[in-house]
Amino acid sequence: MPELPDLTVYQEHLAARIANRRLLRVRLLNPFLLRTALPPVSAVEGKKVEKITRLGKRIVIALEGELYLVLHLMLAGRLQWEAKTPKRITLALFEFESGTLAFTEAGTKRRASLHVVQGKAALDAIDPGGIEVLGATTEDFYSRLKSENHTLKRALTDPRLFAGIGNAYSDEILHRAKLSPIALTQHLSCQEIERLFAATREVLREWIDRLRSETGSGFPEKVTAFRGEMAVHGRYGKPCPVCGAPVQRIVYAENETNYCARCQTGGRILADRALSRLLKKSWPRSIDG
Repeated sequence: MPELPDLTVYQEHLAARIANRRLLRVRLLNPFLLRTALPPVSAVEGKKVEKITRLGKRIVIALEGELYLVLHLMLAGRLQWEAKTPKRITLALFEFESGTLAFTEAGTKRRASLHVVQGKAALDAIDPGGIEVLGATTEDFYSRLKSENHTLKRALTDPRLFAGIGNAYSDEILHRAKLSPIALTQHLSCQEIERLFAATREVLREWIDRLRSETGSGFPEKVTAFRGEMAVHGRYGKPCPVCGAPVQRIVYAENETNYCARCQTGGRILADRALSRLLKKSWPRSIDG
């Protein structure tokens, strides 16, 4: 799922191409994409784009008349500009004065969504409420983190607490902060929270800068949660770039948590809900056996 760094670059490139341009036509190629009925999608046609914003992991195209297109890419949704996209994965086409934006989704599971809403109150109702960490104070971060008692992995990826952070960047943040993904938020010291706050801001800023540089003046194309330059995410079994120990993982449903046991858990290998139950006493307790 595209997270804050990718979405920020999407947002910037959309603004450069469609801000102050009229949306001429919306072509829905998959009716299940649209999750609202009023106002009708036709209401946005002919309207000028005022700005491009973001609500957590949702991209918002604000048009005159307090009309908003809210695009949630979910896991496999992507945006493409002036590109010939296969019909089987194209969910919608937005035809602007300056060109056509395609909303695509790979695979067969249709999770991506489009909402058309009118009025600030209707837009706010979609907002999960998570704070933007790059614009937050230490006190804001501390308050959100301590508001509920969850594992750090769950807390960072909770859209009600923090905006735009998902599976990939939470792994990178926790590795940078040298904190276990299963550490409980209520048990963290002030020093650990300060370290986590600093790591969150550093990782997100670094990746925004990296993706901006990679994309250049073109439209973002290689939008993926798995990048070779990442420290631990998607790198199970490969050496940690800090200590060289093999990266470990916890698999649950469709999510995977990657971490370095030596850097983050004092050498302890965290139990995998499926594999550790299968192996029982044979499950390794530490990276040193």
